[in-house]
Amino acid sequence: MTDQPTAADLSADIARVFEAQKANQWNVKASDAAARKAKLARLKNAVEARADEIVAAVLKDTRKPESEIRTTEVMGVMGNIQFNIDNLDEWMQPEEVTPSNNPNDKAMIVPEARGVCLILGPWNFPMGLTFGPVAAAVAAGNTCMVKLTDLCPNVARIAKAIVDEVFDENEVCVFEGDVSVAEALLELPFNHIFFTGSPRVGKIVMAAAARHLSTVTLELGGKSPVIIDQGADIAPVAAALAGAKQFNGGQACICPDYVFVPEGKQDELVEGFKANVRSNLYSTGEIDKSAIAQIVNQRNFDRVSSMVDDAVDKGATIAVGGEMDAEDLTIHPTMLTDVTPQMTIMQDEIFAPVLPVMTYDTLDQVIDYIEAREKPLALYMFSNSEENMEKVLKRTSSGGTTLNGVFSHYLENRLPFGGVNGSGMGSYHGVWGFREFSHHRSVYKHVAA
Repeated sequence: MTDQPTAADLSADIARVFEAQKANQWNVKASDAAARKAKLARLKNAVEARADEIVAAVLKDTRKPESEIRTTEVMGVMGNIQFNIDNLDEWMQPEEVTPSNNPNDKAMIVPEARGVCLILGPWNFPMGLTFGPVAAAVAAGNTCMVKLTDLCPNVARIAKAIVDEVFDENEVCVFEGDVSVAEALLELPFNHIFFTGSPRVGKIVMAAAARHLSTVTLELGGKSPVIIDQGADIAPVAAALAGAKQFNGGQACICPDYVFVPEGKQDELVEGFKANVRSNLYSTGEIDKSAIAQIVNQRNFDRVSSMVDDAVDKGATIAVGGEMDAEDLTIHPTMLTDVTPQMTIMQDEIFAPVLPVMTYDTLDQVIDYIEAREKPLALYMFSNSEENMEKVLKRTSSGGTTLNGVFSHYLENRLPFGGVNGSGMGSYHGVWGFREFSHHRSVYKHVAA
């Protein structure tokens, strides 16, 4: 990896661009839907034109299956931008309100841009989870400064090239560089900060925002549970969980993190998970490393390896997988049984293709366990009982929930996506992203009698 620019290298550029965006924010705020849609269309066209360069950049920074890259980092980005274009006229319309004290007066709620925004992107989906918020910010009429993670310098380079082609720097500007650049940006008095990453760094971002009373969106993570109840059909559950833990090597914030299954169904779950992993990744007898992403770096590989070792030392059983190739940072899809809450793997988000399983006797035991911990970003339940599903929804809290499947609440653009408390705050996707980057201004007009 080549040396990246530091905050000292870019201090003059950062200051210049921030002041330029502050001055220009009022022009951008006043822009109409047609002007904003034209910018979004140019952004979409630039992503499409550079699709192969994006794929190559992501491959250099991370070893992901090419099909995953094209889906999440190209097609997903283009679809997101188009959804904003298709709906922006409607989203920008003021909401009329009939005044309660004098119906002859007029009142409305007007969505208006927050102003100058900072967008900090993650490494697991570096284009998709950066350009998604950028599209929402532009749709809402903001200017924004953007910093991709230092772990993906090649993606940052192509992202900057795309943004420079589409926008003037006083509207949108991408900064490359190491972590000191992000730290320097956080010193500035932005109107809004949008961060995707870990809860640990999210606290740093929120503390920085508090110094300037900046509003924040924090898209974090956490330990997302899976509940399998007594009546669930295990075969499709096992297939869904195997696919989820293989996707991006388990490095997705909404990835199932641990599973509760009735004691009598655990063996069937293990065998189904194993069969699906074998079918998907081991068709030649050896793991197809082109079909599963590697762990992002040595530090995270060592962290996950240590978690598994700790679990085994404390009595867990490696029921599926367990192989770890340190040379190229590959962790084979792994399922652990005989897991207890005291193990480190049940304390921290795993972010790898490792799935701990715990058994239970009653649904109340599962609910009590989830209630006692931080609210997760996602919760999954497989059940044929409407009563049980309703009970779990009433007694737990999570950023989002998919019943009898995985990821679906994230993939639906008409649903808000975001966390709650420890798993984040604020939400986006579709109109929710437009709203997140907007202030909803109350306007009351007295009408002469």
